[in-house]
Amino acid sequence: MSSSLLRRFTVGFAALTGLLGASLAGIRAAEAVTVPILVADVDSGKVIYAQAPTDPWYPASITKLMTTYVALDLVRQGKVSLDSMITISAAAAAEPPSKMGFKPGTQLTLDNALKIIMVKSANDIAYAIGETLGGSIDNFAAMMNETAQRIGMHDSHWYNPNGLPDPRQWTSARDMAVLARALIRDFPDNHDLFSISAIQFGRAVMANHNGLLGRYPGTDGMKTGFICSGGFNVVATATRNGRRIITIVMGQPSPRERDVKAADLFDYAFTQSAGWTSPTLDALPASALPQPPDMRPFVCGGKKAPAIEDGPGAISAPGSAAQLIGGSAANSPALAMAAFSNPALRSRTLPPRAPLQPIAVWIGRNPAEGQQILDAQAAEQKAAAANTRAAKLEAAKAKRIAALEAAKQARAERAERAKATKEAAKTAPKPAAKVAAKPARPLPHAASAYTATTAPSMPEAKPGKGLSKPAPKTAAHKQAPVKKPADKKASAEE
Repeated sequence: MSSSLLRRFTVGFAALTGLLGASLAGIRAAEAVTVPILVADVDSGKVIYAQAPTDPWYPASITKLMTTYVALDLVRQGKVSLDSMITISAAAAAEPPSKMGFKPGTQLTLDNALKIIMVKSANDIAYAIGETLGGSIDNFAAMMNETAQRIGMHDSHWYNPNGLPDPRQWTSARDMAVLARALIRDFPDNHDLFSISAIQFGRAVMANHNGLLGRYPGTDGMKTGFICSGGFNVVATATRNGRRIITIVMGQPSPRERDVKAADLFDYAFTQSAGWTSPTLDALPASALPQPPDMRPFVCGGKKAPAIEDGPGAISAPGSAAQLIGGSAANSPALAMAAFSNPALRSRTLPPRAPLQPIAVWIGRNPAEGQQILDAQAAEQKAAAANTRAAKLEAAKAKRIAALEAAKQARAERAERAKATKEAAKTAPKPAAKVAAKPARPLPHAASAYTATTAPSMPEAKPGKGLSKPAPKTAAHKQAPVKKPADKKASAEE
């Protein structure tokens, strides 16, 4: 390798490392986390670029690639077929989103189940695959671990088939590259499974969560994943001029940044040739980390976490690293990598998605049986809704009748109380009437207001005289005052 080319590689890798760590710039230096990145050639297994490739990481739904390998391997061995029926158990139906929401007891073919988990990333379907093919989730997880070791995955530990959070379940970027190569190598007839743009179930059309499909030219797989602890991950493959590249990007804070970084890595990788000095996937050194970092504080923080596997991907303005630096990237890897640190590039998105081409999926053994099941379920739902409405109407009617009866009863009780009160009033003994003080007989106009305190009696006769005169009239009776001698004035006022 010439010194000029080596210098360009050095500058390019330095620029790339600066960009890929930019999303974690807010983390304190003591808490810095290097997110795993890996770009490799599919045919040779040579590494084009690697950053923390063997560090343990929470895989999220890229776990479903491992589930799919185990299922296709069982088909290859003749133990099951793509027409084998997968049954949704109550435990599978209880798995959190993303999910199809099928009722317990629903059945579908393994072929349809695999299409659904690759496109919709349905956790209930992946769980049902594990239960049905393994007999139990623990048995299927053991099959996943045995298969991983056999195909050369050294950093992975599997405990469930759908990638929902489990602190014991992790993988590495290198292991996912090994798995992607094994899927392409061992099951060439099934590679279209990883590039379906959308599925259609009944009238519902569900687009693939992979934001590179239909946006980045040449993308032909594979799978995305998200949980708060692992961030937004993707295992992607793209082909250009007969050459296929694998890109793994993990721990990103959003689907857009994940998709754009993967696209820029593809742009860079297709300008490079993995020479004899490039390491192979097997030659990458083991990580010193004992367990994965928890990205939850940096990806989800205190906010509500995004719905698992529901990231819409990039859908805005076109543009690539090569286009935004004037087309010089194709001939200058160093410039292409340096362009990654450009803020305009970091904020860009990919072109709008090409029109979807949905693939039909169904429950039951075939579309006709699936339609019959859907019709029966629709009839049941309609009947249940009608019963619910009838029950509500009946309950409202009963409530009105009860209210009327209660009002009638209350009126009757009030009338009864009034009648009882009236009867009691009739039969009760009358209380003794108070004898009102007999008003004094009005005094004649000539009477005085002041009368004697003792009862009048006959005056005592004096010798030689007749009866005495009546008592003098008082002033209280408001009659004309009696003229009195002046010498008696003080006595009268007193």
